[in-house]
Amino acid sequence: MLILASKSPRRQEILDILGINYSVIPSDFDEEGVLDSPSPIALAEILATLKGRAVSNNNYGAYVLSADTVVEVDGISLGKPKDFGESKEMLKLLSGKAHSVITGVSLTKDGLLLDSFSEMTKVYFKNLTETEINWYINTKDPFDKAGGYGIQGPGGIFVEKIEGCYFNVVGLPLSRTANLLRHHDLFKLGV
Repeated sequence: MLILASKSPRRQEILDILGINYSVIPSDFDEEGVLDSPSPIALAEILATLKGRAVSNNNYGAYVLSADTVVEVDGISLGKPKDFGESKEMLKLLSGKAHSVITGVSLTKDGLLLDSFSEMTKVYFKNLTETEINWYINTKDPFDKAGGYGIQGPGGIFVEKIEGCYFNVVGLPLSRTANLLRHHDLFKLGV
């Protein structure tokens, strides 16, 4: 049995591409206070693992797939904006710059970490006007996304190009996740 420890509809859509059976049990792990980490890569993997363990500890015998995405720009790690003002600050910070989107992915069972990895994609934003920023925030799209934007929705108009995995920016690197699940016999190719 496979559990996805995420309430993200985007992660569910990506996992659905593989056509495997899984259940969704969102993690109740509180991320506050974990933001002090040596690097965004370490932060993403630590948060993914802690989220997975929180679900795994209550679901004995199940494999738990969990993920966490961090956006890093100018040495600053960005989570999800809490309000209009924070969203505006994030978008101004991203405007006209390249930033890194890092997703940590972990697989746990019975509270033990079986495997983990992180994927990084570089995203290049165009220069944003005040009108564009306000328009986007008013769509309400930025509020449940790391870095305050979603590439797969209206925020995609700000992206000039990416280097790396598109699915990683959405929230779950498809190829590496499939390989992880195949390695643990949780996903098989074929009929």
